[in-house]
This record gives sequence, structure tokens and C-alpha cells, in this order.
Amino acid sequence: MECSSAPLAYLRLLTVAELALRSCTPSAESGSRFAPVCHNIGVNSEAPRLTLPPLKLGNLTVDTPVVLAPMAGVTNKAFRRLCSEYGGGLYVTEMVTARALVERKPESMRIIEHDPDEKIRSIQIYGVDAVNVGKAVRMVVEEDRADHIDLNFGCPAPKVTRRGGGAALPWKTDLFTAIVQTAVKEASRNDIPLTIKMRKGIDDDHITFLESAKIARDAGVAAIALHGRTAAQHYSGKADWDSIAQLRELIPDVPILGNGDIFSAEDAVRMVEQTGVDGVVIGRGCQGRPWLFGDLQNAFEGSSERIRPTLTEVSDMIYRHAELLVETFGDETRGLREIRKARGVVLQGLPGWR
Repeated sequence: MECSSAPLAYLRLLTVAELALRSCTPSAESGSRFAPVCHNIGVNSEAPRLTLPPLKLGNLTVDTPVVLAPMAGVTNKAFRRLCSEYGGGLYVTEMVTARALVERKPESMRIIEHDPDEKIRSIQIYGVDAVNVGKAVRMVVEEDRADHIDLNFGCPAPKVTRRGGGAALPWKTDLFTAIVQTAVKEASRNDIPLTIKMRKGIDDDHITFLESAKIARDAGVAAIALHGRTAAQHYSGKADWDSIAQLRELIPDVPILGNGDIFSAEDAVRMVEQTGVDGVVIGRGCQGRPWLFGDLQNAFEGSSERIRPTLTEVSDMIYRHAELLVETFGDETRGLREIRKARGVVLQGLPGWR
């Protein structure tokens, strides 16, 4: 779809002006987790770095062991493409419910669509019963709609956990076992690697990750990702990287991925060094900052180069995102409505935001 319309042109002018104003005002928070946007490519000789091997998921190889966490309303085709233009990794769709897939709801079918050039078509499925999860995985496999499938056991949203789903589901050991075993069996019909993403548990009194990991390993999952928080914490406090290290020690024979409080390449390197994980999962840290994937690729390849986009480059990135959103939804009005949210996230990380 053509994206050179007046609304998009206005977006570029508005963004440039707003970025310029922000750059002239000192930041109120000297300890912001976001890097100031003032340079292009920088080399920091003191930046932590290491060489991390590719991530193996069954018969798949992810050269850069970084996974884009599924995020509702964020990790659509447009955002996945935007991130991949900066660096390598595994880019997962938004979470889609098993029942909606089985019923072929139009929005759910849109969510699992991929661009032709996405090297690994990765989707995440959420469900609360083995029957529908099994049917959804079978449909995806038989219709060749994905190369990798992830199951969601980490969503902390009350509307999900109140129904016993997401991060609350592993507490029901028998149900969790049935869902994972069924999904692995269906995915194996075409050698599709199936992974799981989970949290530590419901709360500090209901910790489930160690037992759930052993069940998942025995069922034959290709990898396990752990967010170092409970469902009750949502995103508050500090992620417990010690729990991730504990999982790594308990399960040495399956790739373990760490998630939580990674907002820079330096954070990712520290997590790998402290926990021994095989890769990292990036969620909130890349929202509005797709260049983080370039930094992560550099760090894991042993390079100290970091991307520090200029204000003009940030403006260009926002415009590019808007173009991709219009293309994804085939609707300029919806595309511009979506970019308003992403643009706000970018601006919040800049000096001078009020």
C-alpha cells in the first residue's frame, strides 16, 4: 500500500519537531534505563561482551541467540520486520488463543501470518485445555503455518490468570502435563520444535517453575524460557536472575532462555554470565528501541559496537514503523493509530520527557 500520504508526512514533521524539543531539555532522570539518543555507532572498549554460540531449537538454528518476546498489540508483522532490520534473532508473533485458531477467527489468523522473508516463522499459542491446544498445534503443523511453536505459561494479566491460564496454569500439574505432552506430540508430526515460556509461579507461596521445567523436559520440549518474576509481581520489582540460574543448573540438557530486566546489550551479557543461559528473551526493553537487536547481535558476536541513533534516525525509524504498520493492516487510519502508541514509548525514553 502506498504510504506517501499527507497524514504520514505530517507524522514525520511532528516527530522531528517533538524530538528536537525533547533534545533541548535536560533529562529529569539521570538514571534512566534508556540510552540518550545522540550518536550513531559508538565503540565502547569497556562494554561487556562475549561470544555466544547459536541457539539450537530442534532442527532449527538461531544464529543470534535472542528471542523477541510475544507482546499483544506489539509484535505484529510490522514490528518484527522493524526489529529484524537491525539485528538477528527469533521473532515471535503476538500470543494467539488456541480456541480462536481452531475456530479460524479472522484476527487470530492475521496474527499468525508471516512475511515471506521471515526465516523462521514463529508463533505463540495460549490455551487452558489440552484438546484445543492439540487441535491448534495440529492445524498449524498440517497447514505449514509455522517453523516453531511456543506455548504461553507466563502471561500475568489478571483476565488470563483468573481463568487459570497463563502463569497460573502450571500450578495445575496434571493439566500442564497434558497440554505440553499433547502439543509436543502434535508438533512432532512435522518435526516442529515446541518450546514453553513461563514465570516463577503465581506468587511467592506458589512457586512452580522447577517442577514445570522437569515435566516439560520429559515431554520433549526444545527449550524453556523463564521470566524471573511471579505472576503477582507483573513487572514490578527486580527480576530474580538467581531463579534463572537455578533452572539452568537443574536442566542442563535443554536450552534455557532468560527473561526479565534486559534493557541493553550490557544487561543481556550480565544475565548470560550470571546464569549460564543459552540465550535471552527481550520484551519491554525493545519497545520503541528496535536497534537493541543490533546491539545484542554485536555483543554476542564479541563486538563493542553499539547503535546510538541520531534524532533524525529516530524520526526515520518511527516513520518506517508507520509505513510497515500501514502495510500490515492495509489501512492507513489503523496504522497511524497503532504508531501513536509506539511513538509515545520512544519519546518517553528521551531526555526532557515530561
